[in-house]
Amino acid sequence: MQIIKHDTNIDFVGKRKLALILSAVVILLGLVSLVVNGGPNYGIDFVGGTLVQVKFAENTDAAKIKDSLASMDLGSLVVQSFGDDTNEFLIRVQDTGKGKELSGMISGSLNTVYGKGNVDIRRVEMVGPQVGKDLRQKGILSLVYAMIGILIYISWRFELRFAIGAIVALLHDVLITLGAFSISGREIDLPIIAAFLAIIGYSLNDTIIVYDRIRENYGKHQKKGFSAVVNLSINETLSRTILTSGTTLLVVLALFVFGGGVIHNFAFAMLVGILVGTYSSIFVASPVLIFWDDYRSRGKKMVVEEGAK
Repeated sequence: MQIIKHDTNIDFVGKRKLALILSAVVILLGLVSLVVNGGPNYGIDFVGGTLVQVKFAENTDAAKIKDSLASMDLGSLVVQSFGDDTNEFLIRVQDTGKGKELSGMISGSLNTVYGKGNVDIRRVEMVGPQVGKDLRQKGILSLVYAMIGILIYISWRFELRFAIGAIVALLHDVLITLGAFSISGREIDLPIIAAFLAIIGYSLNDTIIVYDRIRENYGKHQKKGFSAVVNLSINETLSRTILTSGTTLLVVLALFVFGGGVIHNFAFAMLVGILVGTYSSIFVASPVLIFWDDYRSRGKKMVVEEGAK
C-alpha cells in the first residue's frame, strides 16, 4: 500500500537547519524544566516509599485527604486523582521507616474521617529506599547499554557516521520525551524506562530503513551529490514511514484514552516517542550524515589546497 507517490520530492534536507533550531528549543525547554524541578520526578519505584490507591464512596478532594492524614506526620506526602474516576486517588509517601504498618495506619485514619466502609484500599506498593536506588541505577544503565549496543551494531552494519547519526537521533528522542514528562509533571518509574527502551527500538527501526535506502541510492546516484541522495531516500521511504507510524500511533492513542490510569503515563511516553522518533528519522539522523559528509569534504579540500601550496 502506497499513500504517497513514489516520485514525491519534498525538500526535507533544505529544512534541516530550521528543524535543528526547533529541536534545540524543545530540548532546552525540557532541560530548563528539569533544572527548575530539581531533576526528574521519580516515582516510588526509584525513590522508595509506599503507594496506596484508594477509592472513596463519597465525593472528596486531595486537600481533604491530606488534612485527614496530617496527624500521622508522614513527611513528604503526595495525593493525586487517579484515572477518570473523581473518587479514586493515589497517596504517595516517601519511606518513613514504618514499613508494612503504614498502609494500615493510612486506612485507619481515612476510616476515622470518612466512616468505616466508605474507604476501599485498592492497591498497596512498598519499595525500600535502597531497592529504589538500585532500580534507578539499573534503569539508567539499561538505556546506556542499549545505546552502546546500537552504536556497535550500526557501525558494523553500515559505517561509523551512520552509527553516530542514529545515536544522536535516539538521544534527541529520549531528551524530548524526558522533557515532556518534566513539563507535564509526570512521574518516571519502571514502566516508563520500558517505554524509553521501546521508543529507542521504534525510532531505530525507522532510521535504519532510511539509512538502508541511502546506502542503496548512493551507489546508483552518486553523481547527484550526497545531500540529494539523502533527500531522495527520505522521500522514497516516506509512504512506509507514515503508514507505520500512523497505525502505531492509533493503537497507542487508544491505550492513552481508554487504557486507564495504570498505563496512562506509559502510553503518554509512547505517544511522544513515536511522534518524535518519526521526526528524528527524517530531520535528525539523516542530516547528521550530511553534516558529517560536509565536514569530511572540507577537510579533504583543505588537505588538497595545502598540498598544492
